[in-house]
Amino acid sequence: MPSSRRQFINSSVKTTAAIVAAGIPGTSILAKSRYKNEVSGFTGYEQTPLPYDYADLEPFIDAQTMDIHYSRHAAAYASNLRDAAKAEGVDQSKPLELVLAKVSNYSIKLRNNGGGHYNHEFFWRCMIKGGAALEEGVLKTKLINQFGSIESFQLQFSDAAKNRFGSGWAWLYADKDKQLRIGSTPNQDNPLMDISDIKGTPLLGLDVWEHAYYLKYQNKRADYIAGWWKIVNWKTVEERYVGG
Repeated sequence: MPSSRRQFINSSVKTTAAIVAAGIPGTSILAKSRYKNEVSGFTGYEQTPLPYDYADLEPFIDAQTMDIHYSRHAAAYASNLRDAAKAEGVDQSKPLELVLAKVSNYSIKLRNNGGGHYNHEFFWRCMIKGGAALEEGVLKTKLINQFGSIESFQLQFSDAAKNRFGSGWAWLYADKDKQLRIGSTPNQDNPLMDISDIKGTPLLGLDVWEHAYYLKYQNKRADYIAGWWKIVNWKTVEERYVGG
């Protein structure tokens, strides 16, 4: 094995250990599902390319919204995050998750932009062209056992998204016992943050800020949510839960 490759893998193992040791909620899941195949699945401080074209989520999310959302809104969060991290002495070579776990120690600017960057990087991968079905398996069984049916789960999740007052996010997340939970957070907060009312490992997230849907749906948030279910990437959600 080349020395550079060996060094990368050793660094990867150390980073995984650091994440778990940091006490981030649900990191046993996080370490398995988002850090595998010798490639870091944790979140850095730069935008990563979208896994699809702007128009690929049509007709449920229009190309213009995707373009503006990714290239302007999300790009601004990433840029402002790097500025805040530099000003506050954050080591940007380490995963953003380490900062989010102790975000109460940092400024509002870093909290807002760190959350905004993480949430959007996470959100893009919750979706896929044409959707990816929820197959029979551990996650589907768990959802049915906890919520009664997939339809009941979707209704509860949709209600969390519809009823989030103002701007924010709806989440399916796993708590420290791997129990599935539904909740929402304001603004750009998320369940990884130590200041969040809900805590755990995010599995599925929906952006309900108006910029995510207003060009197409105007004030009809419920219509946006209903369409979004048709492009959810359930394969990624299950990998996050069971480790892929």
